[in-house]
Amino acid sequence: MKKKLLSLLLVTGMLTGLVVGCGSTTASNDGETSTASTEEAESDEDATAEGASTVNIAIQPSGAFIPLIIAREEGWLEEALADYGVEVVWNDFESGPPINESMAADLSDIGTLGDVPTVSAIAAGQDNQVISIAAEGEKAYAILTAADSDIASIADLEGKTIATTLGSTGHNLFEKALETEGLTFDNVNLINISAGDAGTVLSTGEADAVAIWEPNVTRLVENGTAKVLTYGGDVGLLGVNPLVADSKFVEENPEVIKVIIEQYARGVAEIENISDETLSAVAEYLSLDEDQVLTVASNWDYTVDITQDDIDSLQDTISFLVTIGTLTEEYSIEDYVNTDLISQVDYSQYKK
Repeated sequence: MKKKLLSLLLVTGMLTGLVVGCGSTTASNDGETSTASTEEAESDEDATAEGASTVNIAIQPSGAFIPLIIAREEGWLEEALADYGVEVVWNDFESGPPINESMAADLSDIGTLGDVPTVSAIAAGQDNQVISIAAEGEKAYAILTAADSDIASIADLEGKTIATTLGSTGHNLFEKALETEGLTFDNVNLINISAGDAGTVLSTGEADAVAIWEPNVTRLVENGTAKVLTYGGDVGLLGVNPLVADSKFVEENPEVIKVIIEQYARGVAEIENISDETLSAVAEYLSLDEDQVLTVASNWDYTVDITQDDIDSLQDTISFLVTIGTLTEEYSIEDYVNTDLISQVDYSQYKK
């Protein structure tokens, strides 16, 4: 308990302002579950018999987690975990940092996070494991300029005012982009904004370029406010968004974790055949038009698997946060990546 309290205090202090989505810290529980029978091996049931009776999943309205949003709307996790006697509780947050606070306080067992909240929480002492990669976002992170801007290349940013959420993946994107032209933050005027203010600062001329992520990219481009200068993948940003879990929960409930991974993969496969009803619900949750949901989804690569590239990308994020002084020292993220359980999940039926 003392460790959890210390972790909560550290995470709360470190992650204020480190966002991969919007910035509210409000959470809600819908707590709705449905039950249905599934055929599981008796040994699997025994493995979970002494485990948790509830799994608390922290979720946020990010395009990176559309497959999990689909699974929630369809009730698949409730159905799949019913025979284990495990109830599913959904905790809604607006971004990664408050999810970390919830996990540190033992209020959530599973979290949907971007790369910065993932590595920052572990650095702060939170005992989490990466259990799957929800999505990679080479086209989901982008540098935008005003639609009528004369800026045509990264080199044109020299001497300009650029804006992003400091300490975020967008901040990292700017650094990588500037490096491609031999520039640093000393060559620009960097200002701090929330992702929701990106359109405003471009429209008013307060900033010449912004670095943000989906679904904001699609919103601003489609409403005519902005145009894309470069995508993350063009400058070496993979944009990893993991599913993380509390280590104790993983140890005590491996079958639950495997069910969650499998149903996430099911959600990935469902995107191409999503029903009108579910699409409408996902659009409402993400505050998008229905057609925009599919556009946003197409800019993410919902990989599920954990690859060495994903691990390297998370390590790169740690190095970036050390460079800007957010973290004090490097550590090996590989020590906190659990590939054992995902290797035991057969979700081949959901792969393309």
